Amino acid sequence: MKTALMLVATIKRVFSGTGYGLIALLMVGVMEIHAATESTAVRQLARGEYLARVGNCLGCHTTKGGQPFAGGLRLTTSFGTFVTPNITPDDETGIGRWSQEDFWRAMHEGKSRDGRLLYPAFPYTDYTKVTREDADLIFAYLRSIPAVSQSNPPHEIRFPYNYRPLLYVWRALFFKQGIYEPDSTKSEEWNRGAYLVQGLGHCNACHTARNVLGASQDEHASEGQIMDSNWYAPSLTTRQEAGSMDWSIEEIVELLTVGVTQRAMMSGPMGTVVRQSLQYLTPEDARAMAVYLKSLPESDAPPEVRYPEMPEGVRKYLAQGEKLYEKHCQDCHGASGQGAPGIYPALTGNRSVTMAIPTNVIRIVLNGGYPPTTAANPQPYGMPPFQQIIRDEEVAQLVSFIRNAWGNRGSLVTPVDVGQSRGSRH
Repeated sequence: MKTALMLVATIKRVFSGTGYGLIALLMVGVMEIHAATESTAVRQLARGEYLARVGNCLGCHTTKGGQPFAGGLRLTTSFGTFVTPNITPDDETGIGRWSQEDFWRAMHEGKSRDGRLLYPAFPYTDYTKVTREDADLIFAYLRSIPAVSQSNPPHEIRFPYNYRPLLYVWRALFFKQGIYEPDSTKSEEWNRGAYLVQGLGHCNACHTARNVLGASQDEHASEGQIMDSNWYAPSLTTRQEAGSMDWSIEEIVELLTVGVTQRAMMSGPMGTVVRQSLQYLTPEDARAMAVYLKSLPESDAPPEVRYPEMPEGVRKYLAQGEKLYEKHCQDCHGASGQGAPGIYPALTGNRSVTMAIPTNVIRIVLNGGYPPTTAANPQPYGMPPFQQIIRDEEVAQLVSFIRNAWGNRGSLVTPVDVGQSRGSRH
């Protein structure tokens, strides 16, 4: 682009005042059109790259240590294991022979290039809301990246779910095809946030419970679910979990794009989403998502639990947890669970600690807690794993203590709860 403009200027200077003025003007006009076209193409590719980041295509289509977008990531579910495909522009193993229309059909209709129905492990149920313009830009970007020749193994799906024609029934029951329809009663900013959250960001793919056939339960949209990876994607409509009704817009934006605030820290799969995707949001898009998330209607609050005075056995159980806390946790998180602002999260009043489902806090104690590395937080402090240091019973005592100290109140954790998470690393 810069070279083309310099050449245009040179032609104007050289031919100025000569008899070739008309020819010069024609040459300049052609080159200016070429330069403008080149500039538009560059902007479109940059936009496509941005949209691919928002959709976190890289997250699913890249295996650990693998080539970007070459697929091969294994997604373990209750129906079997799905293996993500190669979406680089390789003719034989990727999408090199796909047309723009083929890609749109996959995003909008959940159909492959050859017409086969795609399994909803690919979240086309959310991507169907993406506009044709955005889908075309993403496709153009994917066509521009290096082609990688990599064949990936087939899915390993249990019977009868491996019988693909059953997808016709599933789709008839659960798939609602259609681009996002703006709500005329809401602001442009709110609608932009809704489009990103419901469509390209596919937030409900994790934060909405699924029925026995793997379909999202729309009547419980954004109300949280235990994922197949044994992490709990908390409810976005409950302030005791991840609801943001009482957060400022600025706090929500900071959590989405930095991964750490004074009130919360992203870890586990959500930390990965921040690192790979959300930190790259434009300020306008981050704010739009925050506006939409803050507006989600609050689901019915769980009934207030009135905890009776703890019996002697429970007090002894928690006392053992307190000793473990003093030995392993107090140096960083403080004697009163106050943490260190911007470094170690506070445990007192921490929703991740006191959620009714204690899966995440157990996972963090076992496997460590690592905030995402982001441009605004390039060297985050992390917590080492303790699963090789303390036994299941001790983890249960420790977590139970944290859930009931310094004004926190939560159910007790058992060694069985810990054992269910000990082997989970994803």
